[in-house]
Amino acid sequence: MGVSVKLQAFEGPLDLLLHLIDKNKVNIYDIPIAEITGQYLEYIRGMEEQDLDTMSEFLVMAATLLDIKSRMLLPAEVDEDGEEVDPRTELVEKLLEYKMYKFMSYELREREEEAAGAMYRKEDIPAEVKAYREPVDLDRLLEGVTLSGLRAVFKEMIRRQEDRIDPIRSSFGRIEQEEVDLDETMDFVEQFILDRKACTFRSLLTLRKGKMYMVVTFLTILELMKMGKIRVQQEDTFSEIYITATDPSEWTESKTAAQAARQEEQAEEQTKEQPEEQREETWN
Repeated sequence: MGVSVKLQAFEGPLDLLLHLIDKNKVNIYDIPIAEITGQYLEYIRGMEEQDLDTMSEFLVMAATLLDIKSRMLLPAEVDEDGEEVDPRTELVEKLLEYKMYKFMSYELREREEEAAGAMYRKEDIPAEVKAYREPVDLDRLLEGVTLSGLRAVFKEMIRRQEDRIDPIRSSFGRIEQEEVDLDETMDFVEQFILDRKACTFRSLLTLRKGKMYMVVTFLTILELMKMGKIRVQQEDTFSEIYITATDPSEWTESKTAAQAARQEEQAEEQTKEQPEEQREETWN
């Protein structure tokens, strides 16, 4: 007739190892692997119908113990510094870490039990008492403060503020976007030349300010030359550029087509901006 033995439940293989170490009263830094491994395997044989995941954890630890036991039977390993390597070192570190967290869990559980017996209530301090502020004695507050001391504090604040300024980036300028209406600027330059019949490129640049206006003016001159509206002359390199308006009969067809297309686009934009009723009246 078999004898039933009641086995103590453990939370994991490390918990079982700690129990065996405490039971045998051995030093955790000098574990008798042969004895502890035998008792560990005896416990595993006594486990019946346990969860597969739980059993796998205990079996992995059993394999680790057997590996350490076999390594201890072999000649001692030596590291790079010429010192002997203890196969139990890694296992001891895991046991110490698990033991630390286990005792921390005990302490947290005790604190939880103590906190469960305490009851708290909301604050019931009157609003007048809560809003009370102790009066400030200015004489006592400014006691020991002198003008020289304030001046020294002020100079220190200014020095710290100056130290925070980047000597390189602080000299950078600020880039601002120039708002230029391309069509309006081109029409302005074109009308200025046609009204005066002749002018210089330099005089055009002085009409308005901004780099963007200079770029648009230069592009307008090129476009007007392409259309045949103007002639441009320059005697020497970097000398004055003279602009002369031509007779309308010399203008090319591309000019007329481009101007007509621009006028048509402006008319469509103005039509879109009108209310729907006003647009119907215009088309009617």
